[in-house]
Amino acid sequence: MAEIDPLQIPLNLRTHILQGLVTPRPIALVSSINQEGLVNLSPFSFFNLFSTNPPLLIFSPSRRARDNTTKHTLQNVIEVPEVVIHIVNHAIVQQTSLASCEYPREVNEFVKAGFTPVPSVRVKPPRVKEAPASFECKVKQVIPLGEIPGSGNLVICEVVLIHVQDEVLDEDQKINPWKLQAMARLGGDYYAHISGPAIQQVPKPTVNLGIGFDQLPPEIRSSMVLSGNDLGMLANAERLPDAGEVRQYLLRPNLPDLKHMDQDQRHAYAKIKLQYGLVMEAWKILLA
Repeated sequence: MAEIDPLQIPLNLRTHILQGLVTPRPIALVSSINQEGLVNLSPFSFFNLFSTNPPLLIFSPSRRARDNTTKHTLQNVIEVPEVVIHIVNHAIVQQTSLASCEYPREVNEFVKAGFTPVPSVRVKPPRVKEAPASFECKVKQVIPLGEIPGSGNLVICEVVLIHVQDEVLDEDQKINPWKLQAMARLGGDYYAHISGPAIQQVPKPTVNLGIGFDQLPPEIRSSMVLSGNDLGMLANAERLPDAGEVRQYLLRPNLPDLKHMDQDQRHAYAKIKLQYGLVMEAWKILLA
């Protein structure tokens, strides 16, 4: 395994390694405005949600590595501490990339990237009509992380109003990730399209406790068939099925003859059930 001291390699290689490994990163398409009323629109992938109460988003415009200059967005939020942060989906990713061009300060990226500006309700910068969702924000604080090339600047934004396109909502008004079609940033010129099989549901333990890896029978924990993810699903079960449940399961029609399967065969059959999220059924197969 390679061991890399980040301070002992060139900045461009360090940037490539860090941005190539810390992925996927959500993309903030940020509109801002300066005191003269000039609008700027620029994407940032150093971005995330950091609090829901209060609702806080943070993005970071870094100093340019080549000449240590700062971006117009950073200059704007210092002059007018308000922004609109837009979520980037597949439908607008190419236009978003175009907005990242380093146009002169007087150039409006809404025009260059072909976006439609619409007035915001509670802040001065306009919104992007085509975005699937946008957050009107007041900038609470800007924290410089350094004065050298590559240094970030944390722009802490409090959300004061959210706009969401109807087509990305379910009937219960929750966000549907398949409908959102969000894009995420990888390293270099690579992006990820969050759609189809890329979206997976992984049960999130909250109050209930999984049995844990230490409670897995040795022959299961050392399985040559079951993967770490498979074992994680089994270990996330709150309990094991009892003998009565296993016996009842064995009475099911059209069930393969589990008792005459060898260990690897039973593990392979259980693995199929795990692929469909049938954890307790997989356990009954393993314990048969």
